[in-house]
Amino acid sequence: MSSLSRLEERVAADVFKTEVRRWVERIGVEPKEIHLRAMKHKWASASSAGRLTFDTGLLTEPPETRAEVIVHELVHLRIGNHGPLFRSLVRAHLQSTVKGD
Repeated sequence: MSSLSRLEERVAADVFKTEVRRWVERIGVEPKEIHLRAMKHKWASASSAGRLTFDTGLLTEPPETRAEVIVHELVHLRIGNHGPLFRSLVRAHLQSTVKGD
């Protein structure tokens, strides 16, 4: 995150959380908490208690990458594994964005 100033980081974090909230509405899930912090080995995580944590590195990634990570974690609030149903739901939600739904 050193490439962003503190102000740019705050603005980027606010924009990112707005993106997450839009996806929350579209997918129809209710996370208990949404956090941003530096993560060493992954982009994000979702706990069974509904806590979402996203890596601050996502703030400088392209919108498509952010959307993929956000949708992936939000779908985990419904399905805890990476099975066929999980993958189908992630794909369907991401394709709805491409179509402009």
